[in-house]
This record gives sequence, C-alpha cells and structure tokens, in this order.
Amino acid sequence: MERGPSHGDDMVSPAPGVPAPRDPEPGRIPLAVVVVDARGLVSHWSRGARRLFGPSREEAVGAPAVELMPVSGALGSDEWRGPEGTEELDDAEGPDGSGLESALGGETSYPRAGRARMADPERGRVDILWWAYPLVGPGAERLLVLAADAGRLHGEDEGEDGRERYAPGFALHTDFPGSQELARRLPEILPNMSPQESARIVSQVLELGYPVLEISQQERFPVTPDWGVPRRVERRARLLRATAETAADPQAAAAAAAAAAELESDLEYAAVRERLEFLNEVSGRIGSSLDLARTIQEVSEAVVPRFTDVAGTYLREQVIAGEGFPDGPPDETTMWHRVAVEHNDEPGRWDDVVPVGESMPFPAHTPFFQCMTSGEPVLIPRISEEMGNAIAAQFEKRDISPLINLRSMLLLPLKARNVVLGFMILLRHPERAEFNDMDRVTGAELAARAGLVLDNARMYTYQENVAETLQDSMLPHIEPRMAGCDTATRYLPGTRLGRVGGDWFDTIKLPGSRTALVVGDVMGHGLNSAAMMGQLRTAVQTMAAIDMAPAQLLRGLDDLAQRLGDNYLATCLYVVYDPIESRLTIANAGHIPPVVVRAADGRSELLDLPTGAPIGVGGVPFEAVTVPVEPGDRLVLCTDGLVEVRGEDIGVGLAALAESAAHPAASMDEACDTIIRALNTRGGRKDDVALLMARLNGIPRSDVAEWRLPIAAREVSRARRLVRSQLRSWDLEAAADTAELLVSEVMTNAVRHAHTQRVVLRLVRTDALLCEVSDDDHSLPQLLNVRDEDEYGRGLRVVSRLAREWGTSRTATGKTVWFEQSLPPVRRGSRSNIR
Repeated sequence: MERGPSHGDDMVSPAPGVPAPRDPEPGRIPLAVVVVDARGLVSHWSRGARRLFGPSREEAVGAPAVELMPVSGALGSDEWRGPEGTEELDDAEGPDGSGLESALGGETSYPRAGRARMADPERGRVDILWWAYPLVGPGAERLLVLAADAGRLHGEDEGEDGRERYAPGFALHTDFPGSQELARRLPEILPNMSPQESARIVSQVLELGYPVLEISQQERFPVTPDWGVPRRVERRARLLRATAETAADPQAAAAAAAAAAELESDLEYAAVRERLEFLNEVSGRIGSSLDLARTIQEVSEAVVPRFTDVAGTYLREQVIAGEGFPDGPPDETTMWHRVAVEHNDEPGRWDDVVPVGESMPFPAHTPFFQCMTSGEPVLIPRISEEMGNAIAAQFEKRDISPLINLRSMLLLPLKARNVVLGFMILLRHPERAEFNDMDRVTGAELAARAGLVLDNARMYTYQENVAETLQDSMLPHIEPRMAGCDTATRYLPGTRLGRVGGDWFDTIKLPGSRTALVVGDVMGHGLNSAAMMGQLRTAVQTMAAIDMAPAQLLRGLDDLAQRLGDNYLATCLYVVYDPIESRLTIANAGHIPPVVVRAADGRSELLDLPTGAPIGVGGVPFEAVTVPVEPGDRLVLCTDGLVEVRGEDIGVGLAALAESAAHPAASMDEACDTIIRALNTRGGRKDDVALLMARLNGIPRSDVAEWRLPIAAREVSRARRLVRSQLRSWDLEAAADTAELLVSEVMTNAVRHAHTQRVVLRLVRTDALLCEVSDDDHSLPQLLNVRDEDEYGRGLRVVSRLAREWGTSRTATGKTVWFEQSLPPVRRGSRSNIR
C-alpha cells in the first residue's frame, strides 16, 4: 500500500548502505527544517524541528533562533569525536571549526555542516547532525538549517568506540544516480512555501551543495525525502507474504503470514497517521483570513509540492463576484473562474495555456464536468495519451494535452452546504507515485475543509458588498458646484467588520441662492446605525426644503429621533451659507466644530460654537450663530472618526485637522486628500469617516438683480422687460428669449395666487442663470395633466421643458418658485490653486 505525502513530517531516508535508524519505521529519520531571517528570527519551523528541539511552531516563529536550538553553551565541556580519521570538533562546530551558533548569528557566507550535542531534560544528551545554507534574494529568508537526531542511526557502522563513523557534508547532486530526481524532490524537504520561493531556495541549495551523509571519503549518500512507505519494510512484507504462500511447512507459512499481516497493519496505520497529520497541518494554514483571494492562495500553496505538483482552482462566478449563494447545480453553461494555478514546473509553462483570471464553461464529456455535477472526487491514476487527447479535444481554443498526458489526476469538489462552489485540479508528474484511493480520501477531506473556509470567505465578501452597497446608496451624490460655492467630499468606511456606519454628509439647495451643508454621525455601527442615518438624512432634506431655520431644524430632528426610539443618538452640524451676504448660519447638536481656512492669510481656525446636546437626548434647546466669511474661504466639516484616536485626547486630532486644512492645494479634491493622508495615518482608527469641504466663492452684488413688483397682471410684461434689460447688461442677450418666457410663466402664477401687494423677482448670475419668484402664498404649484380645453395649468410644463432645473420651496412667509437656465460659456477667469 502506497503511503501519502509526509512533507509535514520532515522525514528523510539515507540511501542503501546508511545505517537504519532506531525507529518503529525503519529507514526514516525525522528532519528538522528551520528558516531564519536577517534579524536572526525564525520564519519557518517544521514539525521535525518541534520533535528535535521541543518548542512548537507557534512558540518558535518570530523568536531568536539561537534560543530555540541550544546546541552550544548548554552542551557541557565534552567534545564530539567525529568519524575515524578526522580531528575532534567542538560541540557545535563544522569541519572548518565554525559552529552552528555562528551560522545562526548570520556569520556565514557559505554552506556549513557539522555535528553538535544538545542537553534535553527528558532524552538526556542528544547528538545532532546539521547543515546550514546562507540564502540571498528578495525574500526575508537568510539561512536554511537542516538538522537530524544522529542517535536515530545505529550500530551497523559503529566504530570500536561505539561512535558512528559518518558525518554531514555536501556534494554535487549530479554525483549520484538519479540526480534529476534528487533535484526535483528537494522541495519536499523544504518548509511549506510558495512554489516561487521554494524554487529560489532550491536553486541556491543545489548550487551550494546537496546535503549528504559521509561514511568515509569514498562512501557518501544523499539525504532524500521519504514520501512512500519504508521500502525495506514494504519489501519485507512482500517477502513474508510470498514465503507464506510457498512454504511447505504449514506452521512456517502461518507464522510468515502472521508476520506479513502485522507489518502491513503497521504500514497502514503509519499511512493513516501521516495523512491525518497532513490534514491537521493544512487546516492550520488555511483560513487565516476572510479575504477570498488570500484564502484561495493558502489552499493552493498548502498542497504544492507536498501533495501534488500542480493545483488549479476554479470557482463559480457568483462566488468571485461576492453575490449570494449559487442557485441550482452547475451545468454546461456555468462559468468557472480560474483563480489560482500553483505548480513546480518550469516558470511560464502553464501561464499561456491556462492563465489565471480566465472564465470558461466545461464541456459535458470531461472528468471536470463529472466532478462539478456529482460533487464527488474523480481519480484518474494515469492519463493515457489517448485519454488526454480526448479530454483536450473538448476544449476548442487550446491544446492542454501536453500538460496532462501521462500524469496522475485527482479532481476535488469544493462544497459548502451541498452546493459546489468550485473545484480543484491536482496533477502529479509522471515519475511521481500515482494518486490512489487513500489519496482520494485525503483529498476529499482536504477539499471539504477548504470548501468551508472558502464559504466563510464568500459569505464575508457577500455581506461586505451588501454593506457597501447599502452605504453607497444612503450617501448622496454631491454636485461639485453649487450657487456661490464648490464642494468636495470623502467617505471612508470603518475598519471594523461590517464596514457600515452612521456617518453622512449632504448639500441642499435653498431659496435665495443659499446652500445647506450638513454633516452627521449616528452613534454605533452596523445596519441599525445605517438605517437610522438614512431616516435622519431624509428628515433633514425635508425640513430644509421648507427653509426651516438651522436651530429649528435641529429641534425637529431631535423630536423625530425620540419618536423613533430611546436608543437613537446622533450628532449633527447644520450650516447655511449665504453667498450674497457672505455669512454662515450654524447650529450644532453635539458635533465636533468645523474649521474655516481664511483666504486672506491662509490661517485656519476651529469655530467656537455652542456645542448643543446630541440628537435624541430631548428637552435641550439649540442655538444658531452667524459667522462672517469672505470669498475664497474654505469650510471643513467632518465626523469624529477622522480626528479621534483611542488613548489620545481629541484636541490633538482637532489641532491636526486645522493644521492639515491650511495646507495649500491645487484643487478641492487634493485638499481633501491632504487632510485624509495627514489624519488617517495616525493609526488606531476604527470608526467610519465623513468629510465635507466647501470653498465659499460668494456671489458679487453686481451678479444679483432684485425687484419688488406689485400684484397686477401688467407686471408680468414689465418683468419680461426687466429681465431682458438685465441680461443685456450682463452680455447674456442670447439667453434672453428663453428667460423671458420662463419668467412670464412663473410671474403669472405668482400674481394669480399672491395675497399681499408685492412679488419678489430675483436674478442671480453664476455658472447658470438662477431666477427666483417669491410670494406670500404657502400653496406649492404642481404639474397638472392638462386637457385641450383647459385654460390654465400649462405654465409649469413649459418651465419643466425649457429649464435646466426647477423647483419649489416653502419659506417662512410663503413660497419660492425657482428655475435654472444654462448659459453660454463665458470666460470669467480661473483659479490655478486654492489656499
């Protein structure tokens, strides 16, 4: 019976002629494999290292190597006597007098080998063989150490003094029969790492010298990985079985059969134990992250080259896209996305034929289709050329036969809750042992564990996508240019799981060319906070649409939060910018203060505002303050997630916000990015962040015209004349005809419904022409379905058709109907940067 891979066991076997170890499994020597980085810290620690030196992998990785392998200093004063004819060596020295401890300290630029002695509380004195290889390259690895318990080799070649006559050394792998096989199987000795890292280290080891055991100057044997059952035991079992079948003496035959059965039982037990250890180690390696791509990479790297030589992983497109659980079984139309291909073949061999990232369906008459539809492993011990060509013929665009012919193949479904999420294609080289039934069982268990890990990552990806979609849908799409101001925003999701929070920002167009700037933060995280944020944001927009004063608006928001429940608390900053009067009216409900950057001198300041209580507390009055500003000033509003760091006073963050906001920038977006870079790199941020910046450009008085007209039908024609005259003075005669028509319709509606003696008509020239008509009637006009015989109701349809944008809003004294009309481009100067 063939044994499965034992890479994690770090076993090696000397070639024939090397003494058999003292072990229930003859021919096997536990090999410790340790990789040390440039700082002298352990980065890889095999199970063999745990057995030889004691510390577990968790204890060893990241610890100083010299403290974990006490081969010098703790050995006592005894000296080690090497093979006959060699000089005596110090406890941890190699033949050149340099020790393992110096190698661990980075004091080597060439390979070294030697014997050492270690004191162990349980085993007493432990004699150790070691090989050390310096490593170079882009990775952090700087030293590879192989070590074995010399005491596991026993007496066939002991000298007269009871000491073994062999020593560790180096040789060219080409000096031995089957040198290509030695080079190919060398990665099986090394610790688990990516094929690229493994290939880099293998090339250096082969160049520096293959590890060998020297019996004498004429006899040396390569240290090779033993992946199969111990051959001598296997041969011994076969001989015993043959003896039992041919022996003439029934008693001898029965004894031979019993001995053979016992050996075969031991072999089967060892194989099962080895596979369980393999699965246990792989389970510990995969699933370290909920990132889908990282999980796939971990699964692929766990099996190459330890269990297989090639591993290709395919997932259904719904899984990759982060969508819901795939519906129904796969069929010929199901698209499979190739997410990973790991191999130890020569670089580039697979890339052109089976590139990562490609999506494709699989034909029905292939073993791949059988695996994905049955949900069971498919084993093909050896793909004949005929079978390989038949499989390749099912794929129209490429010839895969050179990659699969004569190889052993095992297909493993990746399932969760009885649904196939993907599958793995495993291939072994022709010269390697074929996959067998035990490999199929091992592979199925591996795939089952990998499937659960992938499903966890899939669900996390799906939930994160849902959360981000929800968050994006609740955040407004801010226009970068409003009347008299330019805006820029940033939103950063929280770093906690879920990534959904209650931070929001908004800009709202108000009557009188004013703009409302809003930033709020619902306390807490998750979907409840996001839902609450959506309700509060909608309420703010509704109350702003009726031109509610800032303090009154926060009062209404507080009442709403209390009606929604006792557990809802939020902070909010509501700012109304009047670009004509150049002033801010601000009301605060427990929010951090905004920053104003003055254009005159570039100085930034935190505005001193009444703090107010958070929304939802109830029974607390809110105050509004007026802050004068100048054209070119910038206003910065954000949530506390940007400035608050655990363990640090929030004043430090606010000072950093004011400082970073004052930095000159070429654009509003760059100014926002400067703030994010300055504050988001301080570390410790877990909350989401909302940032709103406005450059307060103002509107000059010369760009505003206003008339108070009596309520009379004749005033409609006067309004048309006034508008044309004003546009002529602004050099906008090209827009006069349309503007006259629209003003006529809006004025007619106001004159018909107003109650007092005056209607206010205002024109504002910005990037567009804004026209506002205000009266004292609180009823808002609406679009109507008009029949041919109806006398009224067509005016707003004309406005809706010709205006770029239009709307209505209630005011404290009545209503305002407004429209915007696009203007022909006019060169009005440009700003190259902002301060």
